[in-house]
Amino acid sequence: MVVTSRRSTLAGQLLALQLVVIVVVLVAIAALSVAQSAATFDRVEGRRVAALAEQLADNPLVRTQLAQPAPGETLAPLVQTIRTQSGVTSVTIADADGIVVSSTDPLLTRGRLPLGSAGVADGRSWSGELRLNGSLELVAQVPVLGAEPQNLGRQLGVVVIGEASPTLQQRALDASSHLAIYLGLASVVGLLGSWLLARRIKRQTLGLEPREIAGLAEHREAMLYGIAEGVIALDPHDRVTLVNAVGLRLLDLPEECVGATLTELGVEGRLGEVLTGGARDEVVLRRGRVLVLNRMSVTKDGRRLGSVTTLRDRTELAQLEREMGSFRSSTELLRAQAHEFANQLHTISGLIQIGEYDEVVQYVEALADHRESLDLTLTSRIQDTAVAALLMAKSAQAAERRVRLRISERTALGRLEPDDAADIATVVGNLVDNALDAAAVTDGAWVEVELRQDTSTVEIVVRDSGPGIAPELAQEVFARGFTTKAAEGGERGIGLALTRLVCQRHGGEVSVANTPEGTMFVARLTVGAPAPGRAPVDA
Repeated sequence: MVVTSRRSTLAGQLLALQLVVIVVVLVAIAALSVAQSAATFDRVEGRRVAALAEQLADNPLVRTQLAQPAPGETLAPLVQTIRTQSGVTSVTIADADGIVVSSTDPLLTRGRLPLGSAGVADGRSWSGELRLNGSLELVAQVPVLGAEPQNLGRQLGVVVIGEASPTLQQRALDASSHLAIYLGLASVVGLLGSWLLARRIKRQTLGLEPREIAGLAEHREAMLYGIAEGVIALDPHDRVTLVNAVGLRLLDLPEECVGATLTELGVEGRLGEVLTGGARDEVVLRRGRVLVLNRMSVTKDGRRLGSVTTLRDRTELAQLEREMGSFRSSTELLRAQAHEFANQLHTISGLIQIGEYDEVVQYVEALADHRESLDLTLTSRIQDTAVAALLMAKSAQAAERRVRLRISERTALGRLEPDDAADIATVVGNLVDNALDAAAVTDGAWVEVELRQDTSTVEIVVRDSGPGIAPELAQEVFARGFTTKAAEGGERGIGLALTRLVCQRHGGEVSVANTPEGTMFVARLTVGAPAPGRAPVDA
């Protein structure tokens, strides 16, 4: 059988601590009281024994008898009388040689009187503690001076009056006879106070004991720093109360950010809005990262305690989406072309069935001319095969959605490095997709793409016949991660956010503006030198 020791509760610990404090305070008070009592005894009793000694030394009987032979018998009654009347412990008289001639303590008689100071033998008075016959006394030693003409002013002896010094226990009892009562009252008050304090602390800590609170803190630290997502908590005044290591890295915050407000940390704009009042799955750009924020307000009993926001890094996912864009474009191209070819075959089949063979020939020739014209336009103006193939795919998609995709006559793009070509294709694909979504809702829809290149820069201009973008969204459309449809319906995406991210990585930027015909997106990217032997085509 295993016996587990029961740990003391918070109330027990507070009680023990309070009792220790009370005992320490009482001991200190008792020590001060004893010291004060000793000082008072020395002052009061010292004055009294000094006065009695001076009176005895000035007594005519003492001054005359000390000069006579055998003065002890004559002075003994006087010594006993003074002791009885004054209540002192001892009264002693010694002659000029320091030999005790009379004393209330018989053991001192005929012995040498111990002097408290050498000055006493020279006629000076002294008072203080002195051990007489093994007993510590507060004594006063006063010289006896002669009064007769033959011994006038000569020291005849010494008078000593002593009062026994009280012991430490006696002084403690004298200092505070009610010390036990005080201790009892203090203990009762301490018990009551510690119980009330423990109840208050338990209410504030939800009834948890200190070891349980410490365990929760350890578990919280392990959980916060063990998860892969970022976590940041704010109080009602938008001060950071908690943030884990992933959150610090994703938001690029200093390690000493706890306690600072978002404004002090430089978190403003769209990110600040989401952290202080955003909803679920908000897409935000922060220092070159695509972040998805999920904020939840924390309330208790109708009182707002703050908010907790989790952060997920979708930058790598956005990169994967960019890499998959080429495969998706190829798939869409094949699907759109298959749909287009199926319609054309149905038309040819119908003409053959009704016997219009000449019409069949003319229709096939028209299709061949249109395809040749489109291929010639793309290949003559866009020499990079990746971008040309992408626009070919977008052309088929546009035709399927009854949108005319045209290439501007000012377009001129040479061969690019593979990495640059992939990024250019990503930007063109995202901007064209948004333009197609916006233009498809209008009559006579069209989208125009213009690509211009110089020695170090590629400029991409995409115009559409759509309804345009609301002015209040024009400055935030990229930071919010809207697509064109999201700007209308409120859904969030990362198409335009990824576009800005790619442009910024290449030292460029992307902007949007409304035109009389619709909307125009302009993106600029810095690229490497064209491949050898493949100079860009002049505009």
